[in-house]
Amino acid sequence: MDWLVVLLSPFVVAFVYPVVMLIMMYGAAVFLHVYRHRRREIFDAYSENYWDGAMQTVAAVFDAHGSLWHGYDLVGMEKLPDKGPALLIYYHGALPLDMYYILSRLLLCKKRRLRNVAATFLFHIPGIQLLLEVCGAVEGRSREQCVEILKNGDLLAISPGGVREALFSDEYYTMIWNGRRGFAKVALEAKVPIYPVYTQNVREAIRSIQIGRKWFRKLYEWTKLPLVPLYGGFPVKLRTFIGDPIYFDSKLTSDELAGKVQKGIQELILTHQKLPGSIITALQDRWKLKNSSVKIAT
Repeated sequence: MDWLVVLLSPFVVAFVYPVVMLIMMYGAAVFLHVYRHRRREIFDAYSENYWDGAMQTVAAVFDAHGSLWHGYDLVGMEKLPDKGPALLIYYHGALPLDMYYILSRLLLCKKRRLRNVAATFLFHIPGIQLLLEVCGAVEGRSREQCVEILKNGDLLAISPGGVREALFSDEYYTMIWNGRRGFAKVALEAKVPIYPVYTQNVREAIRSIQIGRKWFRKLYEWTKLPLVPLYGGFPVKLRTFIGDPIYFDSKLTSDELAGKVQKGIQELILTHQKLPGSIITALQDRWKLKNSSVKIAT
């Protein structure tokens, strides 16, 4: 093994050690950012309930990551009610980075917990069940549970496109709902408003590979597992836009309501996203001055 150590040592010194140090420095920066801006909220939450404190801490870490890495902004947060239920319907990126940041920002700024319908396979991944439980994640198959959450006065987020949209949408931000209308039935039964939600550049931050797309799609439809490789982690600008609410109307059918919501998200995409999406453009947007316009011409 001695010769192997000698052979690999230059590689470790030149590449691995600097990466480890960079991760440690970035982690320390996130911790200090959290401590400077959110320590009071975290201390107060721990004094009331240790799980509330833990959730506030997790939210502060995710919010710091979003701010430092993506310059994350949440536009239209004031539209959401301070009390009472609401259903948020969003476009699903290759990874739902925006949901982590939205959840965190709402908890820190509005003191509201956003529960999220998550893919079933997540609940079978070892080691993250506690995180899902504390964050209030819900399995997508339980429509009755979604209605109950809303009737209890909570906020709930659903992506009708789900994993299929995450893996097989493209740089044109094509919405892949495959006729899913369950969320509209939930909203009608719970009699709650729906807010269209879209995050600018979410597909430029993390992308799914396009090579072998046809075969990966067949594999997914057969297994329902997210086996498509992803790449990225680019520090692009992310802005989440919350659209105007679509209020409960008993005269609307679930198909009509779903159509209105889909149109609302499509309008947000056309208004705020340069199409086709470009990683270079999204990176440039990350470093623009803070007073630059939030709208990008298509």
